[in-house]
Formats: sequence, C-alpha cells, structure tokens
Amino acid sequence: MSDRVYPPVIAAAKLMFKVLDLRITVEGAHHVPRTGGAVLASNHVSYLDFIFAGYGAHPSKRLTRFMAKHEIFANKIAGPLMRGMHHIPVDRSAGQASYQQALSALRTGEVVGIFPEATISRSFTVKDIKSGANRLAHEAGVPLIPVALWGTQRLWTKGRPKDLTQRHIPITILIGEPFEASPGDSGDSLLRKRLQDLLDVAQAGYPNEPGAWWAPAHLGGSAPTPEEAARLDRGGR
Repeated sequence: MSDRVYPPVIAAAKLMFKVLDLRITVEGAHHVPRTGGAVLASNHVSYLDFIFAGYGAHPSKRLTRFMAKHEIFANKIAGPLMRGMHHIPVDRSAGQASYQQALSALRTGEVVGIFPEATISRSFTVKDIKSGANRLAHEAGVPLIPVALWGTQRLWTKGRPKDLTQRHIPITILIGEPFEASPGDSGDSLLRKRLQDLLDVAQAGYPNEPGAWWAPAHLGGSAPTPEEAARLDRGGR
C-alpha cells in the first residue's frame, strides 16, 4: 500500500506539537505490534484524537487506518488527505461495506483505529461502546489494544470552540496490554472497563484544576455528568 500522504501529515502534526509546545507523554507504545494486524480502540474526548492515537502507534513504526464518519471524506480539504492516508469511511446507512473494508485491512496486516464510543464523550468518561471493535478483532484474529487519551479535549472538543493558541498543554497517551477480543455484551463490557481503567490512570496522573471545564464532574471538574451529557447528546438542555 502506497503511503505518500501519511508521512508528510505526520511531519505536519509533529510541527504543530512543537509550535504549541505540547507536553506529550506516551506510555505502553511497545504494546503495538511491529508487524501484523491489530485493532486500536480508543476513548474519544476530542476532534483531534485520531492524531494522538495514531501518534501512540508511531514508535512501533505503524500507520493506523482510522474508521471515521464519511462526511469527513466529503470535505474538499480533509477528504483527499483521509483517502490518501487510507483511512476508512463509515457510512451508517451502509455499515457493512465499512466493516468489510476494515476487516480486509486487518487481514492484510494493517492497524485499524476505532473509537468504539462512536461520538465524543462530553462527560470525559467512557460512554457505552459499540460492538464493532470486538467483532472486527475477533473475526480477523488480531489483538484488541485499548488506548486512553487525556488532555486532547483542551484543544478542541464538542460544544467548545477550537483553541490552538494555548501552549504547554499536557497530553497523555496510554496504550494498554493487548487482549483477545470476545464479541458480545461481555466482551464489550470488558473493553469498556479496560478503557475506563486506563483513563482513570491518565486522569490521576494529570495536573488537576478544580472546577475546570475540561475535567469530569467526579474529579471536581465542571464537565457535564454522564447523565447530563446523554441529555445534551439527545438535544436536551
């Protein structure tokens, strides 16, 4: 697979990290296999999460093919980049085609990135997850690798303006131990627990600011509770 687009995009992302002087911590990168297929399943708190989750796989010299909403591929700027990096468009009205494309990528030894919550978590806790990550990893016979991202929401998240003027923001990327996928409710529950456990570790080691909008309510932040966030996602107030 030709990757003429991906390396320059990575270089541009690293330049952005340098300009913003982001304090990026990556732990567990060795869990990403250097060869063969794998599913990276990440929590989702920011519109920029695919950049940072992919960055976590880079020490293993892997390029992650992310599953993303097909609307992004229709954008005249983002679309050519997404296609050039061989990311996988997800059209919810034709989900089986996206699933088969991801399955084919895994079977040819690619790393596929998925945000199993499907949408950004406004509460900055792990929402209920969809079954796709478990099903894909199980059917392809590849490891399922949980990833926790924290701090990315401070740059750009749902319901807040994008702010790339801040400097020195700490960003945490924790990559957990691979495990064998198990489709069904019990497997999805296990993945959700692995993600929340990793996120708890990331949050515990992060500089706390009581009352901060970007911190979850259970840690003293002013982000919506999971119940409030669910109401907002339904269009409530």
